Amino acid sequence: MRIGGLPRGAWGALALGAALLGGCARIVPAPEPARPRPPIATPSTPASVAAFSPGPAIASLGLGHGDALGALRSFRESCPALLRRSDQTGLTRTEDWRAVCAAAGNWSDTDPAGFFAAQFETVRLGDGRAFATGYFEPEIAGSRQRIAGYDVPVYAMPPDLVRGWPAETPADQRTGRAPLGRTDASGAFIPYYERAEIEAGALANRGLEIAWAADPVEFFFLQIQGSGRLRAPDGSVMRIGYAGQNGREYVGIGSVMRERGLIGDGPGQYPGSMQGIMAYLREHPADGAELMRLNKSWIFFRELTGDGPLGAMNVPVRAGNSVAADPAFTPLGAPVWLEMDRTEASGLWIAQDTGGAIKGANRFDTFWGAGDEARRIAGGMSARGEALLFVPKGTLARRAAGGQ
Repeated sequence: MRIGGLPRGAWGALALGAALLGGCARIVPAPEPARPRPPIATPSTPASVAAFSPGPAIASLGLGHGDALGALRSFRESCPALLRRSDQTGLTRTEDWRAVCAAAGNWSDTDPAGFFAAQFETVRLGDGRAFATGYFEPEIAGSRQRIAGYDVPVYAMPPDLVRGWPAETPADQRTGRAPLGRTDASGAFIPYYERAEIEAGALANRGLEIAWAADPVEFFFLQIQGSGRLRAPDGSVMRIGYAGQNGREYVGIGSVMRERGLIGDGPGQYPGSMQGIMAYLREHPADGAELMRLNKSWIFFRELTGDGPLGAMNVPVRAGNSVAADPAFTPLGAPVWLEMDRTEASGLWIAQDTGGAIKGANRFDTFWGAGDEARRIAGGMSARGEALLFVPKGTLARRAAGGQ
């Protein structure tokens, strides 16, 4: 449920795009959006959906067969979880999705676009202006056993990482969820080990190592993603996913590097992309290690089985079909239409994940799978345009009539 130490969903996979690294990627100017229709008045609706308006007919969007088929299959995978969840936005009700999910299970794959046109209507949240980044499932060199050249430990959740209140916290301030930390030898509750301490061996020789990575820079970015694959020298692959976080502060090193003049568009600066940041860290190992330790957050992992990393709905996220969204504005499991200034990000997606940096209406993080091409697209994804949310037909009429 987080990524890079920020809360994120079941695979905690955090966006590795501009927002996660402190806005280090270049951003393309936003096109002028179409003027939204007057919003439907919904005085009793939660603030997150207080302003929404009808969108265009789905048949007018030009939804392609391949795009629709991938979205239909991902939607089907989401349905069991969708029918067990409550919509945090208040826009839809669980019962609104029952007939849609039943139709999805019986719909022929020969006409996937027809399914969405028959079952959904579109909603524009606010002014509809959208911003999308990208994330992926990194694959790095790793081994289940410690062998020569594989010296970076991949730790499971330590049993002494617990929640509690430091003694100095007044009783009347002990509200909400207690912070993460540990109990020291004197019995005092203190913050858990930070990145620098863990790298120095604070957790070594406790039987917590589930694997070993070869490259500390690659592993640092895998922790930001929150999920990934470890490929051993013999070609075998181990998939790991988010198990927990040490409770310490997350620092986006991209913003620090920009403040220090290390990345940017000037002469001698490295590009402000994931690839540019990694290049600097590799070419300046001592300074790079210091930068990475500024991010005190550390992610713990567990081995995953199955054919894909899991999103916040606890179903696999699929390349080109799954998108992370803010569940306070977008119902998880709902289809989302993006029309962006990056063709790769345009099309139909299913909201199946969340992200610590993915906050607000019309803010999305597109998933691109694994491999070099996925890394390239996700690392440079910064797209602006317009978004439409698909909701079951009848939702707008019910809300306009005052139904909840």
